[in-house]
Order: sequence, then structure tokens, then C-alpha cells
Amino acid sequence: MTAARQTSSAQQRGPLGELALLFLKLGIIGFGGPAAHIALMRQEVVARRKWLNDQQFLDLLGATNLIPGPNSTEMAIHLGYLRAGWRGLAVAGTLFILPAMLIVLGFAWVYVEYGSNPEVGWLLYGIKPVIIVIIGQALWGLLGSAMKTPLLAAVGVAVLVLYFIGLNEIALMFGAGAFVMLVSNLHRLRKNGNVMAVGSIVGLASPLALTTTSAAGSVSLLTLFLTFLKIGSVIYGSGYVLLAFLRNDFVVRLGWLTDQQLLDAIAVGQVTPGPVFTTATFIGYVVADLPGAILATVGIFLPSFIFVAAVNPLVPKLRRSSWMSGLLDGVNVAAFGLMAAVTWTLARYALVDWFTVVVGVAAGLLLVRFKVNSAWLVLMGAVLGLVYRFIIE
Repeated sequence: MTAARQTSSAQQRGPLGELALLFLKLGIIGFGGPAAHIALMRQEVVARRKWLNDQQFLDLLGATNLIPGPNSTEMAIHLGYLRAGWRGLAVAGTLFILPAMLIVLGFAWVYVEYGSNPEVGWLLYGIKPVIIVIIGQALWGLLGSAMKTPLLAAVGVAVLVLYFIGLNEIALMFGAGAFVMLVSNLHRLRKNGNVMAVGSIVGLASPLALTTTSAAGSVSLLTLFLTFLKIGSVIYGSGYVLLAFLRNDFVVRLGWLTDQQLLDAIAVGQVTPGPVFTTATFIGYVVADLPGAILATVGIFLPSFIFVAAVNPLVPKLRRSSWMSGLLDGVNVAAFGLMAAVTWTLARYALVDWFTVVVGVAAGLLLVRFKVNSAWLVLMGAVLGLVYRFIIE
């Protein structure tokens, strides 16, 4: 068995140039979100190139769910590491992110230079209800897997309520993860005589939950970088979970963005290929020009490279751990609750009249019934926004 594994590992190694071209291509054509990105990667590395088999691919996918960060980007980093070692790790991840970053940077420049143009406002007017529908559909799709037991459902509802009360979103995620992990393994704790550990460990979330920070008066590049580094280090789930963190940090705590600007940033992240986390590039440019865009992008993606490098050799052990499984379940359901709370808040800024409601309903029908790609739906919303402008004038 060991010899077979060594042979398989040797077969996974290959030219760095081939790896670079593959992930550059995937970064350019990768529309449709993490699920679509991962499907494209499987088609390329399992079905077409046979760099690894389906079981190995699923092992890596499971590992991405156990660490914070954008799942599809981390899959690219994992595959790069397996194929070409440390250089492959850096090349695959960077080239998967780079096309989206550059495209989003272009959108951000147009937004800053011409955002006050009436036509741009009408474009975003039609896009925003579509974004809410896309996020809502993602929530619906995650509902069954996030709240698969009564315990997880109760934790999800509690996170939703506590977020609206004002508790810190990081404390909610890690508190939920610790709580579910401990409750799921309560029989093990009782067996070992460690029941008292439950209260003490879950209680660690309390000081974090009560922590508040005053709003900053001006944009600091260091604060910008550290904020995105924090987000990239703790965020679990799909890119949509990012909304809760972005709103809490940049709208509520720092006051650098408005809810309208946050929705605009999300819209740009949806219409462009690659990871949704490149929304950070847009926000960084809006608040601090090109240096801000670069620092925001590096900050939010850097933890993924570090986590993958650390976790990749441990993948088999992590997937068999009941403790890690419980932690993941708790963090995922907390992420779901945060997504639901922020979607409700942002919907009030997107669904403002009969037209936006109609656009949202139409987008929902096309998304659910006909499985239309979200990028096309965003384009549809933009066109309808412009058409409506000419009709009412």
C-alpha cells in the first residue's frame, strides 16, 4: 500500500508551466461561483488530465471545508501543491485569483470615476435585486446541509437573533463551532470525566462577543490590510458569508462604506469570473485607491495559502476526526445564520419599489426554473435598469 501511494504521488508531479496555464484559464472562465469552479477543476484534473482520482479529489474538497477561506481558491492551491509542490501551490492559487482581481480592479476604477453618472446608478438599480435573489437561492440550497439536525437548527436561529442584537460575528462563529463540537462529543467527555470543560470552553466566546470598536475617522492602509487578513483567517462557508463580515467591519464599525456601496461591490463580484472574495479588491480600491486594492486582495487571500500548506499533509486524519466534524457543523450553521441576517438587511436597500420587486421575482424564476447562470442574470438586471430609466423619463 505504501509503495502504491508513493507511485501515485510521483505521478501527480508535473510541469509548472502546464499548471500555470490551466489555472490561468480557470481564473478567466470561472463564472458561476464556487460550485461551478470546483466542477471545472474536477473536469480538468480528474476526467481530462487524470492527475488524481475522484477519491483524492473528494479528500481535498473535504479539507477545504475544514479550514477558513474561499473553497474554490483553496482547491486550486491544494491541486497546485499536489502537482508541483510549493511552487505549484503559489502559482496555481495566484493565477486563479489574478484574472478576477484585474477585472474587478477595472470595474472599481470605472465606479470611482463615473459612479455619480446617472446611467451607472440605473445599472446598479437593476442589478441589486438580482443579487439579493442570487444570495437567497444560495441560502435555500444550503439550508438542508446547514440545519441537518435539531441542534444545528437551534444554533442557526440563535446566531441569527444574536447578530441582530449586536454580538460580534467572529465570536458567534467560533462560539457556535465550539458549542456544537462539544455537545456532539458529550458522551466522550462524560466518559473521560471532563464535562466541566463544556461550560468553560464555550464561555470563551463571551468576552469576544461583547467586544466593540469605535468607528475610525479616516482610512488607514494598515487597518484595511489587517481587517481583510482577519476576515480571510476566520471566514467559513461560501463567498456569500463574506457579506456579514464586510458589513460589520466596513459599514458598521469603520464607517468606510455605505450599505449601497457594499451592494455595488457584491454586484461586481457576481458579474466577474473567479472567486467572489475579489470583492475585497473592489472595496480596497473604493476606500484607498490602488494601494488599498492590492493590500485588501493580499490580506483576504493570504491565509488560504498558509492554511492549505499546513493542512494538506493532514487531510486523511482531519476527515476522520469526530471533533473536527462537529466544529465544522457548528461553524457552517453559524455562517448560514449570519448570511440570512445580512441578506435581510441588504434586501431593504435593494427591493425599494414595484420595479425592483418584479426584477427580483423574474430573476428568481430564471435562476430556479431554468438554471440561468448568475452572471447572465446580473447582466439582465443591468439592462432592465437602463431600459426602465428611458421609459420613465
